[in-house]
Amino acid sequence: MNAVREILASAIAKGVFPGAIIEAGRASGPLSTLTAGRQTYHPGAPAVDAATIYDLASLTKVIGTTALIAGAVAADRMRLNDRVGHWVDGWTGEERQAVTVRDLLEHASGLPGHRPYYESRHGRASFEIAICEEPLDYPPRARSIYSDPGFMLLGFALERAAGAPLDRQFDAWRDRELGPAEVRYGPPADWLARIAPTENTPAGEQRRGQVHDENAAALGGVAAHAGLFGTAEAVGRCARWWMQSASLPLFATKTTVPGSSRALGWDTMLPTSSCGTQLSPAAIGHTGFTGTSLWIDPARDVYVVILTNRVHPTRDGDGMQDARRALHDAVVTALQADGRLE
Repeated sequence: MNAVREILASAIAKGVFPGAIIEAGRASGPLSTLTAGRQTYHPGAPAVDAATIYDLASLTKVIGTTALIAGAVAADRMRLNDRVGHWVDGWTGEERQAVTVRDLLEHASGLPGHRPYYESRHGRASFEIAICEEPLDYPPRARSIYSDPGFMLLGFALERAAGAPLDRQFDAWRDRELGPAEVRYGPPADWLARIAPTENTPAGEQRRGQVHDENAAALGGVAAHAGLFGTAEAVGRCARWWMQSASLPLFATKTTVPGSSRALGWDTMLPTSSCGTQLSPAAIGHTGFTGTSLWIDPARDVYVVILTNRVHPTRDGDGMQDARRALHDAVVTALQADGRLE
């Protein structure tokens, strides 16, 4: 049993997650895929395989929203220095007039990290009003706070710029850029048996195919910060698109915001990052609350996709950060040795 399998088996035994799939590859294509465990902890649950679908959570921010922004910027439909108020009419008030699309991508707009809007708001118009009325937590670009409301606002701006809902934009981009990739908002009924469930509902029922993020759910499952479901193979296609994209150098450039590790949409490599210690300082990545992650290292020409449902049956478990770091180190070491995980 190799090191990657040992780490996966240990994490499953400790209850970090019931199952996982890892895909590693280069810009030219996938190199290796490894699966472990089951969709749930029940011994009769379906085993995880290459076709298993996961709630990608905040990976939506980079493989969906940030990719769409990159396309809009390349086509000159949007500019990074566009003021948010140009695209979102309700974004008013002197303290926020200088906030730009770049600031939202770099999580430096002044907006807070999270608000439970779903408790009192439903639908795009209501959320937009709530975010636009949100007091800023700090002066824009004075610091960086990872912000779901900021990305929701980016989604609203994208819809204005394109004149189309976010899910329709993503579907068109996917079909044009990725080909036959199983990644989308609102998974259809024929996907359900392959979807690893996330957190059980308060009534104890499995949540399968319904977006885990409560704010995304209140937006009908289509949001810029969360909502995509997909396979590891599809996320790998997204990784390769970024690696081959002329937009990568711009979007992978670290922000000038004081004390921030952010790039445009992405996070960058730190000694404490979820990608461990073996990737280069040029690496960019993102994680998802449900137990997903994608890291891309253009300098070493490698990407690593890790998909799990660590929030099943409850979000209260721990150990995911340690597992992610150990898995990335073992994966990169294995690839350096012989180009495969097994």
